[in-house]
Amino acid sequence: MAKKQTAESDESTLKKKIAQKLSNHSNPEGDGAMRSLRKRLKREQRKRRALALRRKHASGNKPAEAAAPAAG
Repeated sequence: MAKKQTAESDESTLKKKIAQKLSNHSNPEGDGAMRSLRKRLKREQRKRRALALRRKHASGNKPAEAAAPAAG
């Protein structure tokens, strides 16, 4: 069985957590938990970008003539 997708992506939940922690924090630079959240967010973003690039390369580079059907 495939994994079930959540209604909300990990990326968006991490963004919300970071924003919530930033709002009531005096020194976000020295907070280890904040650093971990940011690192997790960056990791998710890298995964998403790598997947998009892999899909783009897998689709190949088809000429414009083959992509558009000939009229007639």
